[in-house]
This record gives sequence, structure tokens and C-alpha cells, in this order.
Amino acid sequence: MEHRSGFVNIVGNPNVGKSTLMNALVGERLSIITSKAQTTRHRILGIVNGEDFQMVYSDTPGVLAPNYRLQEKMLEFSRSALVDADVLLYVTEVQDNPERNADFLEKVKRMAAAGTKVFLIINKIDLTTQETLENLVHFWQNQLPEATVFPISAQERFGVAQLFDAIREALPEGPAFFPKDQLTDKSERFFVNEIIREKILQNYDKEIPYSVEVEVESFIEEDDIIRISAVIYCERESQKGIIIGKAGTALKRVGSQARKDIEEFFQKKVFLQLFVKVDRDWRSNTNRLRHYGYDLS
Repeated sequence: MEHRSGFVNIVGNPNVGKSTLMNALVGERLSIITSKAQTTRHRILGIVNGEDFQMVYSDTPGVLAPNYRLQEKMLEFSRSALVDADVLLYVTEVQDNPERNADFLEKVKRMAAAGTKVFLIINKIDLTTQETLENLVHFWQNQLPEATVFPISAQERFGVAQLFDAIREALPEGPAFFPKDQLTDKSERFFVNEIIREKILQNYDKEIPYSVEVEVESFIEEDDIIRISAVIYCERESQKGIIIGKAGTALKRVGSQARKDIEEFFQKKVFLQLFVKVDRDWRSNTNRLRHYGYDLS
């Protein structure tokens, strides 16, 4: 029996549903999902194994013009996904502006023309009409003639199974890259960080979610409980006060919501402690970004 394996990289503009698609294809909740753009900051692998295949999915940050060092690194993660893809999923959606980040799309076109298997994903089709969808399919077939167009709704799981089967057939023959029981390349602490950051994105407005980084200081797993201590770093003292809230109510809400999701993720009882500290202008500080896991060259 021949074995197929390959890297399936997901790219596209912010807020088009890349993380929702990644989670739907992997069957696990690895990437955080909110209605806000710039939710994903890292390149996250999700590994799907079968007897005769291994798909290594890669979720990436949305493509955007960077305003500070953190966003520069996020763009590097997205660009790196164009280098090692066996199958590239370029995700757009029914209200996306195709002229946004045209230079990145031009790179995708060159990849398709050079022979890389590119699937053009039109997401959120449940939010449009049949006529509009047909026009979009025609538009993208002209834009990327070498690509295969897949209209889907990742949220509703419409068309995802067909896309999954097409990806599996497009994989090159080869051995598995990772052990067959491995789900991701990220650590347990990484997913705790992401879950806490997701709750911050959901509970705070304006600049707060984008000024925050989370770091797990201790992760102690006992027989019947996981004890976690984490720090939420922000850039200003004024932000610290907002995150904590009056009498600590805002921070308690974030902690309660995060604990429930962490318990569901690990299928185990969790004791979670959250602290808030100021790390001034960390998003523009190369050393601090490296400390938080953004390996800057």
C-alpha cells in the first residue's frame, strides 16, 4: 500500500476563516477562533494521520502590512508557508477584497504556475447568494487558472469532507514526517497560552487584545488535577487596570472561561492562577519577542 504525506499550508487575508478551516480539517480545536482579525500569531501545525497517509496542516497569521515588529514576524510566518507547501490552501471569503495584499496573491499565482498544488477556498458561502457565489468562482478561476476552486463553509462544515478527500489525493507519495500518534508540534503550555489569549480577545475591545502576550510560568500535572500559573503581559499600566477590572472582576471572568476550556482541552480538572504585569512596548522589542517565542532572524 502506497503511503502519502505532505505539508498542507493555509494562507490568506485576516479574518477569512483560516483557523476555523484548520480545526475542521484536523478535527481538533488547535487554533483559536474569534471574530477579530489577527487572532493567529504563530504558525501552528495540526497533524492528521491515517493508515496510508499523513497530512501536516499549518495555520498561519493573516497577511497584512506590518506596523510593528510582532506583525513583521507574523508576516514572515505567512510567507514561510509558501516555501514548503506540498498543497497550498489560499483562503478567501465571500466578502473579502481580492485586491487586498495583491503582492502576496501574486506569489501564490507564481507557485501555482510552477506546479505547486493550489486549492482556492471560498469560505463562508452560507452568507451569500448562489448568483454571487457563481460570480466569485468565475472570478477566482480567472485569477488562478491552475488552482482548484472549492466553495465551502468551514463554520457549517459544508464542503469540508470533499476538500479533505481532495487534499489527501493531492499529497505526494512518501513516509510520515512525524510519529503517527502526534497531533501537533506545539507544547501543552502553548495551547494554555492560546486559550487564555482567546478569552482576552473575546472580553476586551480596541487595542487591549493586540497589546497582550501570555506566558505560562508553571504547569504541574498531578494525578487528578493540572495546576497552572500564567502571566498576562500588557504594554501600559493603564491597560493593566483595564484587564484586571474593578475589584478584579474582569480578570476573574477571563480566568473562569479559560479554565473551562483548558479542562475540556486536557480532559482533566484544572486550577488556574492568572497575574497581570507590564512589559512596556514588548511588541516592538526584538529581545522580548524572541523571549515570547517569536524567533526573529
